[in-house]
Amino acid sequence: MRCPFCGNEDSQVKDSRPTEDGAAIRRRRQCEACAARFTTFERIQLRDLTVLKSEDRREPFERDKLVRSVSIAARKRPVTPIQIEKLVSGIQRQLETMGESEIPSQRIGEMVMEGLKGLDPVAYIRFASVYKDFREAKDFEEFAGNVSEAARE
Repeated sequence: MRCPFCGNEDSQVKDSRPTEDGAAIRRRRQCEACAARFTTFERIQLRDLTVLKSEDRREPFERDKLVRSVSIAARKRPVTPIQIEKLVSGIQRQLETMGESEIPSQRIGEMVMEGLKGLDPVAYIRFASVYKDFREAKDFEEFAGNVSEAARE
């Protein structure tokens, strides 16, 4: 593993433990050249995934991009980083086990919305506003009204 401080390729693992959700291994490493310490995460990857974007564009699936977008939707809400990690890990696991290597971005967005619906209604509406491209306040009102009705049922 390359040292992020000096670029040396030799480092020694000082400590390994599973993450709280059990989906990754957290490793503390020490660079053998500059003695700096840093953390790495090791995750299981079943297959390489490609996201089918609009206009037939393709790009590699980026887990960090998904974590970022969910974190933005959940900012200043009672959603913990652990809950976000579990949500994203679950979505990634589902995508990898679907048997397809190319996944439409719409499918990923629906999976995120479904997960956020159970976590926090405000984060759900925030994500939906970007995902569904709300243009006017009326769009928010209609969507929020549907969320409120579903919560009462």
